[in-house]
Amino acid sequence: MHLRFLGTTGYHPTDHRQTACLMLPEIGVVLDAGTGMFRVGRFLETSTLDIFLTHSHLDHVIGLTYLFSVLAGHKHVAVRVHGQADKLQAIRDHLFATPIFPAMPSMTWQPLTEDVSLQSNGRLTWFPLDHPGGSVGYRLDWADRSMAYVTDTTADLQAEYADRIRGVDLLVHECYFADGAEALAQSTGHSCATPVAQVARAAGVRRLMLVHIDPTADSPDPVGLEQMRAIFPQTEMARDGQAIDF
Repeated sequence: MHLRFLGTTGYHPTDHRQTACLMLPEIGVVLDAGTGMFRVGRFLETSTLDIFLTHSHLDHVIGLTYLFSVLAGHKHVAVRVHGQADKLQAIRDHLFATPIFPAMPSMTWQPLTEDVSLQSNGRLTWFPLDHPGGSVGYRLDWADRSMAYVTDTTADLQAEYADRIRGVDLLVHECYFADGAEALAQSTGHSCATPVAQVARAAGVRRLMLVHIDPTADSPDPVGLEQMRAIFPQTEMARDGQAIDF
């Protein structure tokens, strides 16, 4: 399975990173619709596009307003937007309020109520995360591979989501802060480096990719990769435009 990182930062885009957006082109799945969403059209190869939102903060949903250009040149693509019912309603009421965005792109809204079947005989499950306003994480399973996407939460070995990601081949997890910002991470619902690596190790995942990096961190290594790799060696920091197989 092919995964593309289209947006790997949080809060606001930078010269090098757009906000949260991942894509599985082979099955027409997008995870979050941040500013990286503008890149989806160049990789779209299916007649359906299923967008799964973790929550409704702007850095994860603003890309829904880009759908007119994303779908240009892609006729008859059915777009479904999945998320918690209250978050979808907030997006419809506010992001697409006529004074803000006067034209609604063609899409259907799919509140999360149960597991979702994916192409290639896959299954998507979702689970709650602790974040201001509420958020969810996702696990995607096929017979021969699996991945999980966890963002906008504070990594903690005692968090319930640790059991939901156990044993996945690929864990994509937010890492907004380096160590030393634990109080800020807790108050904002984000993660520091060491707890993310500890969660990956405790959950027995095979590979860890870091996303939702602090856009204000002006460093080639804003999280401290070597310290994280001392805990979980298979740790990498994702970059915009990167494509991996899992």
